[in-house]
Parts: sequence; structure tokens; C-alpha cells
Amino acid sequence: MKIEPKHVVSLTYDLYVDNNGTEEKVESATEEQPLTFLYGAGQMLPKFEENLSTHSTGDSYEFRLTAEDAYGEYDEEAVANLPKEMFEGAEIPEIGSIIPLQDNNGNRFRGQVVSVAEDAVIVDLNHPMAGQELHFKGTILNVRPATEEELAHGHAHGPDGHHDH
Repeated sequence: MKIEPKHVVSLTYDLYVDNNGTEEKVESATEEQPLTFLYGAGQMLPKFEENLSTHSTGDSYEFRLTAEDAYGEYDEEAVANLPKEMFEGAEIPEIGSIIPLQDNNGNRFRGQVVSVAEDAVIVDLNHPMAGQELHFKGTILNVRPATEEELAHGHAHGPDGHHDH
């Protein structure tokens, strides 16, 4: 079956990024634990879906996304100084840890602690893969029409349509 909007796609992938001139695999989805999503529902990077649009069940694929088409260029301005008072009653997070944050509008996101100063915790708000070209290789395992429930919920309920919510 060909990939189309309102279809559930299950696929494998290996994701590679450049690490000082050598491609390094940083993430995978396997046949046993595939990536399953509702195609066209805005859950995936738009250019990721665009590169899959001509494929069908059983097809292998390989493509690259520029940083701009993936998670954007690295933004030096997207580093925030959070006052240490924000962490009162809790331990100051360690350098390298990922912390959950929320803006004044209730939007949730995560930041990585890059350093701790005397009065602030410095957090990088860029996506961990910002500024990187992404190289995907994989296989389309299954394509099927989404159920009415999946369409109503706006997401896939697993490769075979079952869910736990």
C-alpha cells in the first residue's frame, strides 16, 4: 500500500549525523520497535514525510535532511540563564542533564544544562540536533488506512491499530 495522508505508517530507520567528518549512528527504530505515526498529522518533520511520500509497504529508503529542513540551525541566542531561585527545594541540575521547562503560555519544552554559575543555571534551548544534517536509512514495514478513532485522536494507535489509552 502506498503512503498517503490519513494512513498509519510503520517503518524502521537508522539516523546518522556527522561527528567530526565521520557519520555516526545516533538513533534507530527496528522491526521489533518500529516508528509508527499518522502520516500528514504534523507529528513528523515535514521534509521527513515529504521524502517518504512516494514509498509503499516493503520499500527501502534513504535520504538526507539539511539542518534547516530538520531542527533548524543552531541559535546562539537560544541559551537562557535561569535564576537559581527557580530550583529552590530541589537540587541544582547537573551539567548535561535535560530539564523540563514551561513558558508563560504553558508551552512545554526541554533544555540542556550547559553550565552552572554562582546565581544561575545556564540552559541551551536548542533542539539537541539543531545545526546538523540528518541522514536516514530504513524500510517501510506497513502502511494502512487510519481508523476513525486514530483520525479523531490525531495519532496512530500502534502498527495494528491497538492502543493503551
